Amino acid sequence: MSFRVRPATPDDFDAIYEMAKLTGGGFTNLPADKGTLVQKLARSEDAFERVGDEQGDDCYIFVLEDPKAKLIRGTCQVFGKVGSTEAFYSYHLSTLTQWSPELGKTFRNQLLTLTTDLEGSSEVGGLFLHPGMRAGGLGLLLARSRYLFIKQHRARFGDRVLAELRGVMDEGGNSPFWDALAGRFFDMSFPEADAFNAVNGTRFIAELMPKSPIYVSLLPDSAKAVMGQPHPTGRAALRMLEGEGFEFERYIDIFDGGPTVTCRTDQIRTVRESVEEKVVAIGEGGTIRMLLATGHLKGFRSCLGQVRRTEDGGLQLSTETAKLLEVSEGDTVLSVSR
Repeated sequence: MSFRVRPATPDDFDAIYEMAKLTGGGFTNLPADKGTLVQKLARSEDAFERVGDEQGDDCYIFVLEDPKAKLIRGTCQVFGKVGSTEAFYSYHLSTLTQWSPELGKTFRNQLLTLTTDLEGSSEVGGLFLHPGMRAGGLGLLLARSRYLFIKQHRARFGDRVLAELRGVMDEGGNSPFWDALAGRFFDMSFPEADAFNAVNGTRFIAELMPKSPIYVSLLPDSAKAVMGQPHPTGRAALRMLEGEGFEFERYIDIFDGGPTVTCRTDQIRTVRESVEEKVVAIGEGGTIRMLLATGHLKGFRSCLGQVRRTEDGGLQLSTETAKLLEVSEGDTVLSVSR
């Protein structure tokens, strides 16, 4: 495979902007707004260059690159800490059970409660793979490379990682959940609110949302049907997250009702199972297919490679894999089974 994942640079702006225009909206971390993307890339540069290993309000942007063809066909992001500069709101779906002895009945009502429970978590997001490349394991490479980066720089991340998935929208980009709830408090359609959030952040709208619990029974069926459900294009991403150990703990996005899933950082499958191994030879690739990563911060590289285990317990990499990772004999790589 000729693709690898590496940190984005300002030179990648054109490719990232072209992908942003293909998202179809509702993709807050990858807005099709040139000014916002320039700022995000600058913020990412600062994160990769930051001195110190403590957890911070960092945004790391990566790209999926074919260096030979000079093509970029995917991108993803990792955030060091949410809620450090502005509140990170979610709705938590809970159940209130009440018993009426006079009626002899039990009533169970679901409530949506505005919460900042997930503040301080790290986040993975902004994953987008070019429509023409959604085969051959590239989505898996793009997604799992983030966890190898977290493993390589563990002190920069929190004890919990979350992922927000885009909620259900119709063909016009309208959200049934937004129309039923938040849209009633703002003179904005969901596409307008989504564009505003992508450029200005969620704080303005979130802080004007009603703080009292919302009884789900008061919402129309169209909204109830999509609560906690991902957009159809995000179902594969949800399956990958679940494969890593992420779970839906009844947190949903306050705007489109999409699910938020979480996992303890050290229990993420790729983080837990990856090990550091030494490269002892470079030559022909073996029959073992593994996800590999190496490098610190701006030098981070990740790819899928064919390897062979040598008699002394090291790894022999194919010449192409070694070039993608920019490693030589004697270097170490982080490896995990595909």
